[in-house]
This record gives sequence, C-alpha cells and structure tokens, in this order.
Amino acid sequence: MTNPYAPPQTLVQDVIDPTAGIQLADRSTRLGASILDGLILGLLVYLPLVIGAFPSLAAAQATGRPEVGTGLWVGVSLAAVGVIGWLCFTVKFLGENGQSIGKKACGIKLLRTDGSEVSISRVIIGRNLVNGLLGVIPLYGFIDALFIFGNARRCVHDHLADTIVIKA
Repeated sequence: MTNPYAPPQTLVQDVIDPTAGIQLADRSTRLGASILDGLILGLLVYLPLVIGAFPSLAAAQATGRPEVGTGLWVGVSLAAVGVIGWLCFTVKFLGENGQSIGKKACGIKLLRTDGSEVSISRVIIGRNLVNGLLGVIPLYGFIDALFIFGNARRCVHDHLADTIVIKA
C-alpha cells in the first residue's frame, strides 16, 4: 500500500547512461588536472612577470624612486607572450578533443551530457566566461567546487555548459 501523503518520487537523469561504457572522471583526477592547469598557467605567465619585474622593483625600492624601469616592461611583455602561448595550446587542445593540457595529462576529457563532443564555444562561453562573471558573487567559487560531491560529479560550471568530465 502506498502512502498518499508521501512526497512524489522520480528518477532524474542529467548524465549519460552508465551502460553506454562511459565512465565519469574521479573527483581527485579532476582536482589534479585543475592544479596542473594552474601550475602551467603560472609557469607561462606569472613566473616571467615576476622574474622580469623583480630587478626593476628592487632597484626602485633601493633608490627610493617609484619610477617604472625597463625590467617591469620586459616582465609584462614576457607574461603577455605566455598568455598568448597558453591560450593557443588550450584552445587547440580543447577544440580537438575537449581536453585542456592538465586534462590531457590526467587522461580525462569534456563531453556534452548526451555523450556528444563539446564545442570550443560552449567551453569558452559556458564554462569560462559565464562562470568567471558569476565569480564576483561572494562564495560562488566555493559553492561551484562543492557541487562536485553530488552523484553526477558536476560542478556549477558543468551544469552551465551542459558538460560532463569523463575518463578519456
């Protein structure tokens, strides 16, 4: 006998059928890929900026004059070259197979929730641009990351872009 006062029950599937042979990526693997992507970005962008700007800033502090030296401009220029290089590789890999550099190294990739390939525009707009704009909301980044602990293993940015991360 069913309880007429019980809340309605339903099965909601927002990820692809697990019998299709596609396995979702582990949470720890996704974290590792994200950390690796951050390290690569730091090495290509922030390290050249600091190395180029440090002598100029140290000299300005020693002399007491806050003028901008050529070292700072060299650091900014090297960082700009690093950003362009990082963008080229990231867009190339994401466009080819739905993998950033870190995802490729960790053996995971992006797909649409229906199992089809993800487009580069969906990744850039849905996962990066919209998510970046929402990042101005206090605690949004924390909440976005906490969504990974749901059964679907999808963060908020995955829901925004209608993507899943699978084992490649």
